[in-house]
Amino acid sequence: MTLLSDIMEKQAKLLSSKLLLKRRQVEVLLNRSVLAWKDAEKSSKGRSGISNISETAHSHAVLVCEIVAVRKTEEGDQDDTETRRSQKKTKQHSEQYPHAFTVSYVRRTRQHQWRCSNVTFHCANQGLCEQWIQVINEQLSFLPNRPKSLLVYINPYGGKRLGKRIYEQKVAPLFRRACILADVIVTERANHARDHLKTEANLDKYDGVVCVGGDGMFSEILHGLVTRTQTDQGVDQNQSDADLVPCSLRIGIIPAGSTDCICFATVGTNDPVTSALHIIVGDSQPMDVCSVHHNNNFLRYSVSLLGYGFYGDVLTESERKRWLGPARYDLSGVKTFLSHNYYEGTISFLPAEDNMGNPRDKLQCRSGCRICQHKPSSKDMHCKMSEGKEKSDKDGSRSWSEIRGKFIAINAASMSCACPRSPKGLSPSAHLADGTTDLILVRKCSRLDFLRHLLRHTNKEDQFDHSFVEVHRVQKFRFQPRHYELVSLEDLSEPQKKTSFSPICSTATTCNYTSARSSWNCDGEILPHAAIQVSVQCQLIRLFARGIEEQQQCVSEDSCTLWALEPGMR
Repeated sequence: MTLLSDIMEKQAKLLSSKLLLKRRQVEVLLNRSVLAWKDAEKSSKGRSGISNISETAHSHAVLVCEIVAVRKTEEGDQDDTETRRSQKKTKQHSEQYPHAFTVSYVRRTRQHQWRCSNVTFHCANQGLCEQWIQVINEQLSFLPNRPKSLLVYINPYGGKRLGKRIYEQKVAPLFRRACILADVIVTERANHARDHLKTEANLDKYDGVVCVGGDGMFSEILHGLVTRTQTDQGVDQNQSDADLVPCSLRIGIIPAGSTDCICFATVGTNDPVTSALHIIVGDSQPMDVCSVHHNNNFLRYSVSLLGYGFYGDVLTESERKRWLGPARYDLSGVKTFLSHNYYEGTISFLPAEDNMGNPRDKLQCRSGCRICQHKPSSKDMHCKMSEGKEKSDKDGSRSWSEIRGKFIAINAASMSCACPRSPKGLSPSAHLADGTTDLILVRKCSRLDFLRHLLRHTNKEDQFDHSFVEVHRVQKFRFQPRHYELVSLEDLSEPQKKTSFSPICSTATTCNYTSARSSWNCDGEILPHAAIQVSVQCQLIRLFARGIEEQQQCVSEDSCTLWALEPGMR
C-alpha cells in the first residue's frame, strides 16, 4: 500500500462521481488531501460510444495542497490540436457531457523542476460541474499558507537583463490563474528595494515579498525586510549579541540573475516557473541568517557565503573589471589563483552541539530535514568566549576554540552553496535552518594542492579530504587579521601593494605573503572591515520553498495501486 492509498482509505470522501476525461469515463474522488481519478471498471460500450477502459488502467492522484486552481471550462479552452475525426467524436461527447471544469496542478518533471498541468473533466449536468468547482475551491480556501497578495520587486538589470520579461511571460500568468494579487515595483537603482522595504512599504497588506533577480536582489530584500522587522520591534541591530526577531513575511525568489545560488540550494533548480509554483502553493522553508558585526557596529547579513582570502580577493578584483560583465568573475578567479596569496590571522569559534551533525557526515539538507527541525537552545547561543586554545569547562560544556595560522581561504558556508557550476557546493552537508554555519579553513599550501581542492567542488570527491583543509560546524565565530587596521571601501578598490616581506614558502613561486589584508566577500558584497564577529541567527527568515526534494518524496502520477474505488458512485 502506498502513502496515498492510506490517505484515501482513512479520510472520508467529500465528493465522488463518474465523469468524462478525453472521451473516456473515469471515476473521480476527492477527500481533504487528494484528488484522484482512474478509468472506470470494464464494461460494454454504451450507446454514447464511450469506451470504459479495463481494470488494469493507471490511476492518477494530485495532492490538494498542490492544486493551483480550478475553474469552469469555456469552449475556447478546448484543445485545438485534435484531428478532425477526434474533434467530431469530442463534439458528440460534449453534447452528452456539455459542462466541464479544469483543474490546474503541479506536475514534477526532471531535475526538481515543476510545471503547471491541466486536467479537464466533463459532466452531464451543470449542477454537478458547479459542485465540483465549489468543493475543490473550499478545500483550497482551508489551506492556511497560501498567499493572496504579494509585493513583487523586479531588477531589470540583473543577469541577462531579462527579469521583467521573465516575470510578465512566465510568472504573472500563473499568479493570475491562482487569483493572487501582485503589486509590482521595477527597481530603478541599487538598494531601491531595500530602502522601500525599510521605510515606505505597507507590509500589512501582503502575505509575502517576491524578488525577481539574482542573489544580489535577494540580499536587498533580506536586508530591507529584516531591518524593518527589527526596527518595528525595537531591536538594536548594532548589538552583536541581540536576539533578532524572525520576519513574519516569507520571501519568494524568481531566479533571473547570473548564478542564483540561493534559489538553487533551496529548490534544487534555477527555474522561474518552479519557483512561482512554490510560491502559489504556499511552501515555507525556514533559513538561518548570519549577522556580521565589527566592534558592535552592524555591517551586513549573510545567508550563503562569507569568504576571506581567495573568495574575497576574487570579488575585490572583479569589482575593478565590472565593464567586462559576467566574464569578470572567471578572469578574476584565474588571476587570484595565480597570485596565490595567503594571510595570517586568528579565528575563534563556538562549536555547534554534537547532535547537529558535522560537515563531513554526508547527510545532505533535504525537504523535511530532521537536523533543521532541532533549534539550538538560547543557553548555547549565549556562551561566553573563553581565552586560550580549545579549553573546556569542568562540566564538559562547549567553549570557544581558537586557531592561529596562515590561510589561503577562510569560508563560512551557511548552506551548501550549490549551483550549476558546483553541483555539490562549498559544503555539501551544510544545513539551511539548523542554527549553524560550516567554517572552512584552507591553510597555506602549494598552488597545485589548492587547485586540487578547488577542482573537488566540481566533482563528487570530498573537498575536505586534504591535510591543509579543516572544517568546523559553528554557531559563532570571530576573525582577527594579524595586521589589523581600519579600512574604507575606497581603499579596497585600490590594487594591493607588495611588501618587503620575503616569501615564506620553500620556493618563491609557490606562495606569496603580503602584509596587506584581504577583504570579506559577504554574499557578493565587500565588507569594509577584516576584523569581524559573526553570529548565526537561527531561522530568522522563511522562503517560499520546501528544500530540495528526494525522489521518493515526489508524488507519482501513475500510481496504479493507489486505491480501489467503492461502488455506488454518482
